[in-house]
Amino acid sequence: MELQRPPLHLFEGFGIELEYMIVDASLCVLPVCDRVLAAAAGETVNEVEDGALCWSNELVMHVIELKTNGPAPMLLDLDGLFLEGVARVNERLAPFGGRLLPTAMHPLMDPSRQTRLWPHGNRDIYNAYDRIFRCRGHGWSNLQSMHINLPFAGDEEFARLHAAIRLLLPLLPGLCASSPLMEGRATGLLDTRLDVYRRNQRRIPSIAGQLVPEAALSHADYLEKILAPMYRDIAPFDPQGILQEEWLNSRGAIARFERNAIEIRVIDIQECPAADIAVATLVVAVLRALTEGRWGDPALHRDWPLAPLVRLFDEAVRDADRTLVEDGDYLRLFGYPKAKATLKEVWNHLAQEAAPQLSAPCGRALSVLLEEGPLSRRILRALGPEPGRREILALYRQLGDRLAEGRVFCP
Repeated sequence: MELQRPPLHLFEGFGIELEYMIVDASLCVLPVCDRVLAAAAGETVNEVEDGALCWSNELVMHVIELKTNGPAPMLLDLDGLFLEGVARVNERLAPFGGRLLPTAMHPLMDPSRQTRLWPHGNRDIYNAYDRIFRCRGHGWSNLQSMHINLPFAGDEEFARLHAAIRLLLPLLPGLCASSPLMEGRATGLLDTRLDVYRRNQRRIPSIAGQLVPEAALSHADYLEKILAPMYRDIAPFDPQGILQEEWLNSRGAIARFERNAIEIRVIDIQECPAADIAVATLVVAVLRALTEGRWGDPALHRDWPLAPLVRLFDEAVRDADRTLVEDGDYLRLFGYPKAKATLKEVWNHLAQEAAPQLSAPCGRALSVLLEEGPLSRRILRALGPEPGRREILALYRQLGDRLAEGRVFCP
């Protein structure tokens, strides 16, 4: 009998998940995830171990996820590990004429025609989702993200970490938005993925809430405020209880008490692993500073009201780095000395304050993010005011090349 390991304490381990779309040479979505996993494993499976990484399926057949094989002890050099994983997946895709495509949304996909749900193991879960929510829209099949999983041990650590994440969530689109296009047009939003994501389960609003989670101080508090209402509201649609698990929660950060971790889900995937790990390293450094009280007593974070966080988050989904924050009390939580600032200014301040340790590729990627803006801003700048299909395809082919090469994009 295997002994259960004690839970990790704050920042003693890191779980990183990177989702990529599979496309063919013409950048049409290519639903071959099951064939790629089967080719690697010798049989149809949901997941394949690849040394320090795992490859796994998602809801739809044209998406594959690369993730750390258990908690990694540090983030340093994970960019190289994921870049090697991307290369191996691309090798497996080559016989099918496929490759991985970065960014959080395919700019031309028509999900009503091109979506194919995963038909193998766990299909009962996916079929239940489809029956209740009709999983044929952008909010289900055209949204790729990075998830960061951070551990906690006990209610006190949970409360500190959850409160810090709540405060930070509204700032994240200002750093990592990468989804400005949908169905061949600029949407007017820098983070379109989050806009479609927050609408995909509107039939049962308690599942996603307002993406920024409600304040919660313990496991029992979280169960009462977040999980129990969600389970109650979906029960009439899910009489067999297939979906009534912690992972049903679709907020921008979700507590996974079964593994003593909080999963951050609002970060758009970037153009290469160096950029993703740069984002993760800076985010973790800021959360560590918040939980340790670098800029003030962490007890002040716990009951921060939800409404202003949601308003700022919504503005950041639209304007990303140019979002103006005019709440001096909120800015002081991050040690920012002025009464107002753009998110670009806030992130440059946080990068200087937190001083994360980065590999050379990640350091270059973070410099581009902070100086040139999030990937959405750079995509729009490269495309110009009225791009056509040809220009969009040419740019996203270039982004696919940057993923394979591990290079940041700067027009």
